[in-house]
Amino acid sequence: MEIQIYDSYSSMAMLEKKRIIDFLHQHLDEFGDTKDAIKKAIDYSIGESSPIGGFVIVGTIDNKMAGAVVVNRTGMEDYIPENILVYIAVDSALRGKGIGKQLMKKAIDLSKGNIALHVEANNPALFLYEKFGFTSKYLEYRLIRK
Repeated sequence: MEIQIYDSYSSMAMLEKKRIIDFLHQHLDEFGDTKDAIKKAIDYSIGESSPIGGFVIVGTIDNKMAGAVVVNRTGMEDYIPENILVYIAVDSALRGKGIGKQLMKKAIDLSKGNIALHVEANNPALFLYEKFGFTSKYLEYRLIRK
C-alpha cells in the first residue's frame, strides 16, 4: 500500500480533498458525519481553517483509495490529549486485510503526544483501537443545543 500524507506543509488539490471527503462519507458507514463536517475536519487538519492543523493520511492500492485517516491537533496539550483521531475508514471491500492497522500505525507514528478518539460502543473498529492500546478513560456527556 502506498501512503500519502497531507498537512499544513503540503498542498491538497481541491479534487483530492473532494475525493477524500466522498470516500470517508461512504466508508464510515453509520458512524460517519455529513460531508460538510468531514470537510471542516480536513480543512482544520491541513491548516486551511486553523494554524494548529494536523494531518490526513491516504492509503492507496493500485491508485485506488483503500483507506483514509484524519487527525487534528488540539493545541491544548496541558489538559487534553494533543491529538484527536477524527476519522479512520477503510474501503468496505478491503476490510480485514490489515489496511486499518497500517493506517493506524502511521497515524500514531506521526502524532506527537497523546491521541484521543471518540467511538461508539457498537463500532467494530473498537477492537483495532484496543489492539493499539487505546483505553476508555472517561464517559462523555454532551449537552446538545438545537
